[in-house]
Amino acid sequence: MTLPNTSTPAGPLAGVRVIELGGIGPGPFAGMILADLGAEVVRVDRPAEHGMPSRHPILHRSRRSVTADLKNPRGIEVVLKLIDGADALIEGFRPGVTERLGLGPEVCLERNARLVYGRMTGWGQDGPLAQAPGHDINYIAVAGALAQVGSADGDPVVPLNLFGDMGGGGMLLALGISAALYSARTTGRGQVVDAAMTDGTAIQLALLQGLLRTGRWTEGRGSNLFDGAAPFYRTYRCADGAHMAIGCVEPQFYAETLRILGLTDDPVFAEQNDREAWPRMSERLAALFATRTRDAWAAEFEGSETCVTPVLNWTEAATHPHNAGRGTFRLTDEGYPEPGTAPRFLGTPSGDPVPAGPIGGHTEEVLAELGVGAAELRALRERGVVG
Repeated sequence: MTLPNTSTPAGPLAGVRVIELGGIGPGPFAGMILADLGAEVVRVDRPAEHGMPSRHPILHRSRRSVTADLKNPRGIEVVLKLIDGADALIEGFRPGVTERLGLGPEVCLERNARLVYGRMTGWGQDGPLAQAPGHDINYIAVAGALAQVGSADGDPVVPLNLFGDMGGGGMLLALGISAALYSARTTGRGQVVDAAMTDGTAIQLALLQGLLRTGRWTEGRGSNLFDGAAPFYRTYRCADGAHMAIGCVEPQFYAETLRILGLTDDPVFAEQNDREAWPRMSERLAALFATRTRDAWAAEFEGSETCVTPVLNWTEAATHPHNAGRGTFRLTDEGYPEPGTAPRFLGTPSGDPVPAGPIGGHTEEVLAELGVGAAELRALRERGVVG
């Protein structure tokens, strides 16, 4: 059985078929990445939502949606038929839920030995917290990342849901599934991918924990090179309330930044890595940046080799000349920004993302490909098995 994708026609994963059991956050993000890269992704949603517009039009883009009741044995039969012809599965339930539904790894791999079974959780499939509820903030807290984010005299600052949900979750699962797909192609055997957001957060700390081991990092917020303590690696508020980001770590960039700011001969800035001088440097720079607007400073640094840039909001980022030139974002007709696909592949470029359609909008089409006729489809709908 094949599941032809009517949305994304190209990309390095063209020909790969993925079934995504409806979930929130990192699971759909992994599905979006795989779909963006050309995989044929079919998302399974709840019949109660059939016909509704997606609440996540970007995360759900570039794939088809069917609705099936996973608490109904007939619904499970439908999903198992989808899995029979798939290369990979994405599920984001708590450990043991798909087993109780009859969609666990043993059942699915027995039917489809080459299947890559991707599991997305916060705590992982085992460990003392495996069955505990949680969200991004909890996972990055226990993994040790949250404690390092924020000012020295303040509380930990929530860094959106990027560390856990997206980078440590969905991105990790997409990588794990891709690696397991390669293994399945070479060995003929599928496997389970256990992607936990705590693990994914922890692995992102590799550089900083390496610096800790070599004595170049100290635990505690706002006391290190990359956590806002260094005056040459932080943000500064401008006269209009907007900000500039300064990241002139290397000596040549630091020197050029001082030249543009007129501080080359200022003794306070003579020793870049003098930590005792950092507070005074920060005070002087804060006062200086506060004298002009962000855009005035951005114009001053335009074209320089300083690693100094304006801090942009989402709409500004979408229209910035660099991002616009690469097509990093696009603006919808309503003016909302949407990221393009990443990374770029010169040999197998991905197609343009396709907006998410209504939930369950492809149910009839996909079931027809499974051999479900009109009469059977009516019966399934009447019983609430599908939408």
